[in-house]
Amino acid sequence: MAVILSVSGLRKHFGPEPVLADVSFQVREGDKIGLVGPNGCGKTTLLNILAGKDETERGSIEKSADCLIGYLEQRPEIVSGRSLIDEARGALSHLVSIQEEAERIAIQLGEVSDESERDRLARRYDRIHEELVRKDAYNLDYRVEQILHGVGFKDSEFDQKIETFSGGELNRLGLAKLLLAEPDIMLLDEPSNHLDLGATEWLEGFLRTTSAAVILVSHDRYFLDRVTNRTFELYFGTVDDYPGNFTKYLGLKEERLLVQTRTYEKYVEEVEKAKDFIRRHHYGMKAAQAEDRRKKLEHLEAHPAELPRNIQAPAFSFPKPSRTGDIVFRAEGLTKGFGGGVLFKDLTFDVQQGERWAIIGPNGCGKTTLLKCLLGELEPDRGSVRLGQGVKIGYFDQHLHVLDDTVPVVEAIRPAGKVFEELPRRKLLGAFGLTQDQQLQEVGSLSGGQRCRAALAKLAAEDANVLVLDEPTNHLDLWARSALESALKNFGGTVLFISHDRYFVDRTADHLLIIQPGGRFLVLEGNYTTFRDMVAKGYIVDPFLDGALAAKSAETLKETSSKGAGSKSEAGSQGREKKTPQKSPRDRHSPREVRKELNEGVGKKSIPDVSTDRSKGKKEKKEKKQRKFPYRKVSDLEEEIFIRETRVMTLNEDLVKPETLRDGELTRRLTAELAEEQEILKTLYEHWEEATELN
Repeated sequence: MAVILSVSGLRKHFGPEPVLADVSFQVREGDKIGLVGPNGCGKTTLLNILAGKDETERGSIEKSADCLIGYLEQRPEIVSGRSLIDEARGALSHLVSIQEEAERIAIQLGEVSDESERDRLARRYDRIHEELVRKDAYNLDYRVEQILHGVGFKDSEFDQKIETFSGGELNRLGLAKLLLAEPDIMLLDEPSNHLDLGATEWLEGFLRTTSAAVILVSHDRYFLDRVTNRTFELYFGTVDDYPGNFTKYLGLKEERLLVQTRTYEKYVEEVEKAKDFIRRHHYGMKAAQAEDRRKKLEHLEAHPAELPRNIQAPAFSFPKPSRTGDIVFRAEGLTKGFGGGVLFKDLTFDVQQGERWAIIGPNGCGKTTLLKCLLGELEPDRGSVRLGQGVKIGYFDQHLHVLDDTVPVVEAIRPAGKVFEELPRRKLLGAFGLTQDQQLQEVGSLSGGQRCRAALAKLAAEDANVLVLDEPTNHLDLWARSALESALKNFGGTVLFISHDRYFVDRTADHLLIIQPGGRFLVLEGNYTTFRDMVAKGYIVDPFLDGALAAKSAETLKETSSKGAGSKSEAGSQGREKKTPQKSPRDRHSPREVRKELNEGVGKKSIPDVSTDRSKGKKEKKEKKQRKFPYRKVSDLEEEIFIRETRVMTLNEDLVKPETLRDGELTRRLTAELAEEQEILKTLYEHWEEATELN
């Protein structure tokens, strides 16, 4: 691929130390580049310089003559009296002008009599026509609507004046305009901010298929993995270039760091040996050798080994929690709406001690409202919430209102009514990545990432045994997000959180509460991968697809909503309320339960009713049949089944790859492994059925 952008020796200061010291790289046609690095390393500064919005102190940027660069800023400036759709169409003004030129030339061709002039106009018209076809300019209105829908706008909003939109909606409009313009190089700074999961996945598909080169700053690891084929690491003011996506980068980074560490340690050892020899033999019989060592030392110090580019993750941790009762939250028949619309209806579920629940759903579906109802900050319209015995809640508010902006950070994290000396508070802040100077700053002067770390430190200081988190990864870099995942996985209490970070949900959650349009909901055992797998197989409705629920039959919708609630009543019913006895509020669905019914020809891709009556179950336990398999926990079996199924999916994908089909030995090996995995799965399904019946 041809090089379309070449950057050499960029340098930029903000204070005594350079943010960019010697940044050099090349961008080729079609490159999809992830730009990663810790908070404050200069990623946005670099994008501003590439976009021409900021100047470099030194270095050069060269691009091909016809290369256009488009930039999506974190806060795009859009000031206009136009409607949403007219503002979006403005991004295609260059294509509209080309269309108008084509129309003028067509008229001239019908009127001109000079043969040479007709040939010139015809050649020009052909070039314009090719450009219009290449840019799909004959379907502009369709493109505008498609991209506006993709980033989350509805038809009803198209004629709305853009002054009426929120900051997040304007960010989405700025993204839509950039995608419509489709320049040769797109510079994207956190493009998935303000997008829900459905819009984020749509954007991933668009960026993967666009012919434009992309330089992408994102803290969404799934997004980076699914879009990028190169990774630039910006650290110490320079850029290291890695082939592959973010996951590939992590592996290569570890290998490279090992080499850098060994090289640096060897350099330090040589310097220390030379200094020691010179010190001991500067005078005496080995003075000549000492002089040689001195010259060698001067050379070593003039050409020092590079420091290892080790990006340290903060040591986030939460203290060991006190014990709560088995039930932490019990929600029964929760209903809440605003302005005549229902956010959620007849929502019933239990959160048990030690579980980690993620609440997911489209923007505006009521996730934060649900959290506030559980915390008692909002009264539900109907239903009740009960807390278990010994529950002590720590709450992380996505707007960080828990911190007082007017006091130093070291004071802001002090919990009310707790004796907490300054030294332990400083150590706690240090563990969350806030240095000594930052600890003494007023909270209001901190960056978004620093405020987020301070709020998490305050949460750790409260000694809570239940953590309720609303978008805790906002403003955290990739390394801090990984540290938070580890801290929550090691936390012995209960966790309930909202997050749009799919990787975070995948690594942290073991239960999902999926709020769907129309007040419907679904409780699902598993993580984000479980959810997407079940959507892909058609077992559940994807709440992030606009109109997805309307496409399903009324009966399917009734099954999905009522069984997710563990209730015989339809959660999304209109104009009527049934007060029927509730079955177990801990109704859960696992992929294995769905698979079992489908294998028996039951269910027809609807969610099976797996609710159980506990009193009935106790009677059935008296008539246990003999075990065929050794005792194992159902959850352990489901985890192994999930891993095995994932491996089977991977093997099936590998078997149809061209490189596999060309290699007979590899095909035979993968086929044998696939058969072995399928045989193991068959036994595991039987074991699971026995365990669910007899455990």
